[in-house]
Amino acid sequence: MQSPTDSELRAIFDRTRTIAVLGAHTDPYKPAHYVPDYLHGAGYAVHAVNPMFAGRELWGHPCVATLAEVPVPVDLVDVFRRPEFLLDHVPDILAMQPRPPLVWLQLGIRHAEFARTLRDVGIAVIEDHCTLAEHRRLGLPRRAPA
Repeated sequence: MQSPTDSELRAIFDRTRTIAVLGAHTDPYKPAHYVPDYLHGAGYAVHAVNPMFAGRELWGHPCVATLAEVPVPVDLVDVFRRPEFLLDHVPDILAMQPRPPLVWLQLGIRHAEFARTLRDVGIAVIEDHCTLAEHRRLGLPRRAPA
């Protein structure tokens, strides 16, 4: 799913309830904060993942250090990490139980080997798209909390 169609994006946003944000940040001026903040405001359950902020509450949940520590099943992993760090996260993604059906790399983030590795085990990957921009562009409404 390199460049998803609008109907595929609508289906993704419709079936997504819980989002883990890899590389979440506390600075409201950084995309790794204001994008998940928007998604939380749109009705998604957002779980922050960043060892620098572990234990701090963000979007109603304590931030955790690794994806494997997210206490609930995740529908989408939203990634805010530079490409050179992505391969380091593959074991953590694969250790998630159940595995997430989709990993979404934010605008400007691409990594062929990372994407291929996840796709080879059945995890869909979207690269170089912004969840906030796509949600707004599609004019999707705020969802009822799960």
